[in-house]
Amino acid sequence: MAHVLSPAILRKYDIRGTVGRNLGVADAVAIGRSFATRVRQAGGTRVAVGRDGRLSSPELETALVDGLTAGGVDVVRVGIGPTPMLYYAEATLEVDAGVHVTGSHNPRDDNGFKMVLGHRSFYGADVRDLARIAAAGDWSEGAGSVTDLDVCDAYVGRLMAGYAGGSFRIGWDCGNGAAGPAIERLTALLPGEHHLLHTAVDGHFPNHHPDPTEEANLADLKALVRERGLDFGIAFDGDGDRIGAVDGEGRVLWGDQLLSLLIEPVLTELRGATVVADVKSSQMVFDRIAALGGKKVMGATGHSLMKEAMLAHDAPIAGELSGHIFFGAGANGGWYGFDDALYAAVQLIRAVHLSGRSLTALRSAMPPLVNTPDLRFAVDPARKFAVVDEVRDRLLARGLDVVAIDGVRVTTPDGWWLLRASNTQDVLTARAEAGSQPALDALVAAIDTELAASGIARD
Repeated sequence: MAHVLSPAILRKYDIRGTVGRNLGVADAVAIGRSFATRVRQAGGTRVAVGRDGRLSSPELETALVDGLTAGGVDVVRVGIGPTPMLYYAEATLEVDAGVHVTGSHNPRDDNGFKMVLGHRSFYGADVRDLARIAAAGDWSEGAGSVTDLDVCDAYVGRLMAGYAGGSFRIGWDCGNGAAGPAIERLTALLPGEHHLLHTAVDGHFPNHHPDPTEEANLADLKALVRERGLDFGIAFDGDGDRIGAVDGEGRVLWGDQLLSLLIEPVLTELRGATVVADVKSSQMVFDRIAALGGKKVMGATGHSLMKEAMLAHDAPIAGELSGHIFFGAGANGGWYGFDDALYAAVQLIRAVHLSGRSLTALRSAMPPLVNTPDLRFAVDPARKFAVVDEVRDRLLARGLDVVAIDGVRVTTPDGWWLLRASNTQDVLTARAEAGSQPALDALVAAIDTELAASGIARD
């Protein structure tokens, strides 16, 4: 029987919706049937499946597995864990694809599915194709088997392979997300002194929401670092693919700042290698890549797009402002090419150790830049991308320095600003960075002027 998926859950990089409103058990079955069809069309027969700790994840996982097996593929269930643990399973087990049931850093009633097929991201047109297959009921048939396999110890062991990061006093905040059990096992193996917060997986998120890109969610970690006099602290989002950090003074290091530290050991070992940073990242990162002899590439925001950019440029490392950090595979790096906040944490410890300085000193040495958070502008969905095109065309006509990879990024003597269309909501987002507050104010005023010319005002 055919099934129609809500267009609202078909996101650019994955499937994401609100349980009980536009995502439920029947949808999960249909997604499983459609994904099984794609796996079999690609010649595959086995799929690894994992889930996060959200309250709705068990029933959605069960329904997904029912759909996959009804589509004729065998399922290896790897249990609760971070999304990168599922990616690890897909990369190392004898499987052809992987699906993780997760709402990532979204509100607690949201959930969804992140997918990998043949070691490549499954996104964009692939996601839309699942809806097409479901609407037509054009599913493969079969009776796949289900086995359970605990991969957490193997994953943590791989995180620790060849560890040479020294000994530090570190705080860890898992936010009651899916990374908690793996962090407990990891810190039991790491040298040094480790203080853990909120490692119990709890889909109610009773302490704070698991999103380290919101500074308010780092309050517990900051307090722990200050009270215990720790060297630094590390935090994770709900499914463990975004990292956040604070130094010994409780100052936040955002994803692009962490990338600027993580690239030094990589470029020391792989001289002249390419580093990809997303279009939202600070100019400081691109300057740092060049200073270390690397080749800088600005990429579009989005974990699937960043992975594809890494492959296209043979990059051993890439990162986003949002805290997604990617490490390449094989000769291009020591990992598997996916975003993994736990591996990034281990590599951050190593980078600090190799620097011979404290993370606090490294943070203090960074350029004193000021920037905005993401500024949001409501927009008619029919106009969302057209407005960005209009702004781009006006700027190019005036001969300004514009990069149009993902929206428009404009460099001026004062700094830079970015305008892009959200891939998940009916809004435009903007960001600006400068060397001083007056310069930043001037950049924000320029954004407002350009949007006003297209009939858009800030909320």
